[in-house]
Amino acid sequence: MPNIKPVSDLRNYNEVLRDITVGEPVFLTKNGRGRYAIVDMDEYEKTRAVLRLMSELAKGEASAKEKGWTDIADVEKLLGVANG
Repeated sequence: MPNIKPVSDLRNYNEVLRDITVGEPVFLTKNGRGRYAIVDMDEYEKTRAVLRLMSELAKGEASAKEKGWTDIADVEKLLGVANG
């Protein structure tokens, strides 16, 4: 179950921070609507890394669709990897 608190609870931020665990953010509401999420720093960094990876993969896929895919043998040759 999500951990939801009003933003006014930040007056006692130690209590709010105590409720944060990896994978379980605290969601803050303002005027009864979702406004902010507080996450563990490790979780934040993982999320950023995933977003960067997904962005790069999307760029690669777009490039492949535009310029064509590279054959695995050509990739191995470029990388200097011997064929099995």
